[in-house]
Amino acid sequence: MTGTADLKKKIEKLRGEIEYHSRKYYVEDAPEISDYEYDMMFRELQELEAAHPEFSDPASPTLRVGGAPLDKFEKVTHEVRMDSLSDVFSVGELDDFIDRIHSQMPEAAFSVEPKIDGLSCSLRYEKGVLVQAATRGDGVTGEDVTANVKTIQSLPLRLSEALDITVRGEVYMPRKVFESINEKREAEGKPLMANPRNAAAGSLRQLDPKIAAERRLSIFIFNLQAGSLYTGEPAPVSHTKALDRLAELGLPVIRERRLLSGRQEINDRIAELGEMRDSLPYDIDGAVVKLDSIPGRRIVGEGTSTPKWAVAYKYPPEVKETKLVDITVAVGRTGVLTPAAVLEPVRLAGTTVSRATLHNLDFINERGIMIGDVVKVRKAGEIIPEILCAVPEKRDGSERPFQMPEKCPVCGSPVFRDVDAGGAEGAALRCLNAACPAQLSRSLEHFASKDAMNIEGLGPQIIELLLSRGLVRDAADLYSLRAEQIASLERMGETSAKNLVSAIARSKSAGLERLLYALGIRNIGEVAAAELASFCRTLDRCITVTREELVSLPDFGEVTAGCVLEFFSDENNVSLCRRLAEAGLTTEAVAAPTGDLFAGLTFVLTGTLPTMTRSEAEQKIKSLGGKCSGSVSKKTSFVVAGSDAGSKLAKAQELGVKIIDESELLRMCGDGNE
Repeated sequence: MTGTADLKKKIEKLRGEIEYHSRKYYVEDAPEISDYEYDMMFRELQELEAAHPEFSDPASPTLRVGGAPLDKFEKVTHEVRMDSLSDVFSVGELDDFIDRIHSQMPEAAFSVEPKIDGLSCSLRYEKGVLVQAATRGDGVTGEDVTANVKTIQSLPLRLSEALDITVRGEVYMPRKVFESINEKREAEGKPLMANPRNAAAGSLRQLDPKIAAERRLSIFIFNLQAGSLYTGEPAPVSHTKALDRLAELGLPVIRERRLLSGRQEINDRIAELGEMRDSLPYDIDGAVVKLDSIPGRRIVGEGTSTPKWAVAYKYPPEVKETKLVDITVAVGRTGVLTPAAVLEPVRLAGTTVSRATLHNLDFINERGIMIGDVVKVRKAGEIIPEILCAVPEKRDGSERPFQMPEKCPVCGSPVFRDVDAGGAEGAALRCLNAACPAQLSRSLEHFASKDAMNIEGLGPQIIELLLSRGLVRDAADLYSLRAEQIASLERMGETSAKNLVSAIARSKSAGLERLLYALGIRNIGEVAAAELASFCRTLDRCITVTREELVSLPDFGEVTAGCVLEFFSDENNVSLCRRLAEAGLTTEAVAAPTGDLFAGLTFVLTGTLPTMTRSEAEQKIKSLGGKCSGSVSKKTSFVVAGSDAGSKLAKAQELGVKIIDESELLRMCGDGNE
């Protein structure tokens, strides 16, 4: 018995030491032992736990490495509704908020905190042990992401006291982690992550916790949702004191918060946080101002979907100056020539920017941009780098104007201005050579993409290798590839080759809707492709469809109809379609509507749905005779909104379009219990 008791004590001691050193490293940034010593300690604990499962503990630090992959995320109904905050965009709006609170409580103080740009989630501890973590979702219902949240090293799996509490936090990806992951992805030829916020959201929703663990997420706790922070005592009356107490329990709370009262000192602190944005180890997109008194919050009250006692001050997009070193021209999959600015690297909205699109020559001329200029740069929507203008007063005479090439920079063919349906010249220059290598490569990438034929494993690098070896000249050639041909390519073995051939074969049954989208017909997106497939039903019928028939379709105008007719009037394109059909691809619409419950109704989907992908929801709507559109208008019948819904939701609210969630959609479909 003594030996067993000693062994248990040893395991518990190791767990405590590992948690202590994890906190020192990940939270306090003050490690006391080397990485090697930590790793050896961690390995010893793993071996002891494997040999003695009778001493298992759900809060053991060894559980952070990630368990078995999940089939799906389960729904969670939040104990306390997770509302969002009202946004303010000016000092005047912020002052109005402060004055309104002071009119009710003259001595009111406010907690001013950085607004972390991440993903909000709730965490529930029972007897001090983390038992559940859930995303915000729609505020009422979220997704269970406990396995992924447990991989966050800065978060304790066990509190220092055995309390029953629910807290709310913001999961984020530290800047250094984001940059290192992107460096690795770039070296591997993979697409780069757009920004730390998107990277954190995508990582938290990985079905495989091991992937989430590799992403090295972090978290800040910013609110007590429910429960008491002291055994047998009531909840604290101050938000600041609650956060101080949560820190005592071992939870990571944000250090940069301040308790302030006056308008000017609050405004000064918000400005100070704005100036600190580049030096912080995490991204922020604003500052949160909250009434500190919890009883006072009850007096001020709650709005319909946002509390009246707090606001989020949103910073305007960062604008910085840098030098435009050169302008290069790329050729897209539809032949459009797009100029791009090569910039001296500049830190902007969480990432280092060295390139920005310049759209077309008209864009360059309107802004007076020259090669060698100092230019002002920002990120549109905090994601896409864009150049606002040149700074002429900083010119030194070495600048030179830019001219678009008269020939395609890839194949040397002449380029032409686009012409719209009325015969007017557009801004875009286009290479009309269908055999242009740049177009072919990008066309095949589009053809294989997830929303098109969904050929898993056929990425840009493999496509380039297939083209360089002469194994593929167009999309139809993909379906005659043999495993031994693919296995001979660099970094491709027999297993990878067989998997790719299988993925290509599976894509044959994708259906006419996806095939039409995959063909890359100009101005034909997923919605228009589905509309065309629904009307024509077969690929042969698409080839012979008339202009009058096309313009009669709801999502088609003269320009879109013209693009379809132009595509199918080209003998090379028709030949490609014939060869795809001969290769065994399904050239008929996958399924006709099985009912007319939604006949005459138009749906728009936005955000992330709890249990269905957007494609699955659209298929369900179409199967009942409904139509799905990509934009909201007065003709829209319903907007189906999930978490992180954006401008489409705002547009629906503005137009008075009815907004429903996934559960309401399922009830309308007659399967609300799913």
